[in-house]
Amino acid sequence: MASQSRKGGVSLPERPIRSKNSTTNNEGILSRISSTVSQSPILHQGKRAAGDAAYVAKRLLKSTGKAAWIAGTTFLILVVPLIIEMDREQQLNELELQQASLLGTPPLPGHK
Repeated sequence: MASQSRKGGVSLPERPIRSKNSTTNNEGILSRISSTVSQSPILHQGKRAAGDAAYVAKRLLKSTGKAAWIAGTTFLILVVPLIIEMDREQQLNELELQQASLLGTPPLPGHK
């Protein structure tokens, strides 16, 4: 024991060295099918088509988002003030009709 240079610990057995020929002969059917499928040109074309579809979808969503932003801000700037003004005018007309009916004057011909 005194002649050994190691101090404690567990030593693992060394792995056997295999040549390439022995590993291909010992491969299972699943690994052979897997490597055949992964080298298939159909799989390569499918991956490329999926990547292209993802790129197009991303660009479409980006441009759709920009269009939605433009439409939304245009609506807020142009249409909402118009709706508020029309509502104020309607309220004013109703108030004038109510005052006219309380005072007993006939309503103007332009008002309903």
